[in-house]
Amino acid sequence: MRDADGDDARQGQHADHGEHGREQMAVTKSHDPSRLPMLRRLLGDSRAALASPNRNARSAVVLGRLLGIAFLICFGTGLFSHFLQDPLPWMRFPTRPTQLYQFTQGLHITAGIAIIPLLFAKLNTVMPALAQDPPVRGVLHLLERLSIAVFVSAALVQVGTGLVNTYQWYPWPFPFRQVHYALSYVLIGSLVIHIATKLPIIVRYWRAKDSYDAEGRFVRDDTVGSELPPYSQEARPASATYPRGLVGRVLRWVDGAPAASATDGAEPPRASRPSPTATTGRRERIARRGFFAGVAAATAGVVVLTVGQSSRLGEPFNVFAPRQRGLGPAGLPVNRTARAAGVLATATAADWTLTVVGRDVTRTFSRAELVALGMTEVALPISCVEGWSQMARWKGVRMRDLLAAVQAEPSSDVRVTSLERHGGYRVMDMGPEYAADPTTLVALELNGATLDLDHGFPARIIAPGRPGVLQTKWIERIEVRS
Repeated sequence: MRDADGDDARQGQHADHGEHGREQMAVTKSHDPSRLPMLRRLLGDSRAALASPNRNARSAVVLGRLLGIAFLICFGTGLFSHFLQDPLPWMRFPTRPTQLYQFTQGLHITAGIAIIPLLFAKLNTVMPALAQDPPVRGVLHLLERLSIAVFVSAALVQVGTGLVNTYQWYPWPFPFRQVHYALSYVLIGSLVIHIATKLPIIVRYWRAKDSYDAEGRFVRDDTVGSELPPYSQEARPASATYPRGLVGRVLRWVDGAPAASATDGAEPPRASRPSPTATTGRRERIARRGFFAGVAAATAGVVVLTVGQSSRLGEPFNVFAPRQRGLGPAGLPVNRTARAAGVLATATAADWTLTVVGRDVTRTFSRAELVALGMTEVALPISCVEGWSQMARWKGVRMRDLLAAVQAEPSSDVRVTSLERHGGYRVMDMGPEYAADPTTLVALELNGATLDLDHGFPARIIAPGRPGVLQTKWIERIEVRS
């Protein structure tokens, strides 16, 4: 039986402290899960829906390890290519093996193409981390997420523009080479920061045997700060019905549901049926293996179908690469034609001569006079920054012989100028290690025939271990600099 005086007193208390009561009710509502703000409910639902056996810290570490290796390969080979084109004053480069740049740049492009499926696989793996609640937990966490955003953005731009560059298509207003070079430092810097922030997770899940239990289930360790949610298989309600036969068995296996009973018209469970724990572990293991098999197949596919532009072994499978080995004048592809360079008239002029300027002596040579100096034949690859390359046989006058003709030292710095009037590679500087090399030629013939106009007629440079853009075509002047 309720006390009337007590009721009146409580009513008076609420009347006196109405605001306080409403505040208490608001606090109670804020802790009610059914009354969470819409954004938090959305984040929670998204996080639960994205949970998967593939999306765990171990998968992220494995894919991150592969991506890290690929990015470092691209960074190292990219720096080598950059400094070949823009060397610092003290730099000297090896001329042997003669196919060095063919190897490094082919590796650069191949690793860059392999990054594409690996990067998307990694983004797929860490996707649940985007739905954290709260999205930012503090200043350090904000900086960490910003570094990841910078890394992902830089990686997407870098591999995207790099891929388009292999087709020599530039649908953007900025210079590709300079931006590609600068962005590589941004990419590697943000990668280092990302590795530093995730180092406890990387160390904890570096080895597979430390990441999964005996049944194959992922071992979650909350002490290392993984932001990926745990995966738990939601069982189908007991009232759910399954079709008879093979389809029903497959659906039961996928859902982890017990085998059908005799009343369901199916065989009773066998005594040897594995435990639910073993079944869950096996299904998680199969899901992970299927995911990584798909990633491996995609990566191998894009590599095999493009590596033929720089490797003879992959040539039969070259489907998507922009250049096909063996196609073009004299069996060699062409990057920049004479028409595109604007030299159709000057390169075919009857009065063409090559001017060689020494310290004290200057001479001009017609094509016939160059031939009279003596011809040397060498086998050197033409290796372009876009990744394609091919070995060819070149015949012409050795650069050291031309320098001797103007009383210059063989080990001189030289500058070579093309008939082109525009373009970033119209003027090319060559270090003494190349000028003195016996295989560096002013080439007049290619694969047993006179140079084709698109290959640099009447004369071009060919030197060991140099990018194709530095093998200047349609040359008109060689000048000793030092």
